[in-house]
Amino acid sequence: MKKKKYSYEDLLEIVQTLRGVNGCPWDREQTHESLKTCLIEECYEVIEAIDNRDDENLCEELGDVLLQVVMHSQIASEGERFGMDEVIDGISRKLVRRHPHVFGEKKAADAGEVLKNWDEIKRLEKISLNRPEKPGELSGVPKAFPSVIRAQKIQKKAEKTYKFHSTSEENITRIEGLASELKQQAGEMTPHELEKAIGEILFESINLAKNLGVNAENSLTNVTETFINKLESTSI
Repeated sequence: MKKKKYSYEDLLEIVQTLRGVNGCPWDREQTHESLKTCLIEECYEVIEAIDNRDDENLCEELGDVLLQVVMHSQIASEGERFGMDEVIDGISRKLVRRHPHVFGEKKAADAGEVLKNWDEIKRLEKISLNRPEKPGELSGVPKAFPSVIRAQKIQKKAEKTYKFHSTSEENITRIEGLASELKQQAGEMTPHELEKAIGEILFESINLAKNLGVNAENSLTNVTETFINKLESTSI
């Protein structure tokens, strides 16, 4: 099936063939569960390509993410649950529903109002599907998220839902207090107590970043890269 240029339809056919009776043994063995790690890894490789401003690599990595979407859809299709048509139809309908200022009569003066409308439409959608968010519930933020990203989302949701808010000055004071307590008692703490103490400092630091308008995930990533580059440059 060699071509000068392949289309979206060709990709669907290729994956279907790989999963078919005479297809690839590895591809045929894959399940939603076995592909979870692959999907996560491919997403991170997309992010790295973006950070590196490498368009050629970004194009390739986006293709790898698309492959994961097609694979999951093909697996579901084989079980007669849904396929790519349903995936595309679903996201298209969602985009139209949640952009009434573009596809409807509703007005949105700025990006902030767009997000406000989006959240309200999302809330109403869940109610219509008998999946309303429980008042005050924060557990809807997936546990599978990286810890820093999950903490950021929960803190933002807590501020919005519970009016839970602290100032950057309060964050710094609390971090200093927690660090001082850890310094004094670290030698007497159990592993569980140490883990809890470090976690509290990290959580408060992420909250501080939020209040200062800094993305904690990006901040930690950049500092880690600086650390790597510094060590590797001095060891050469």
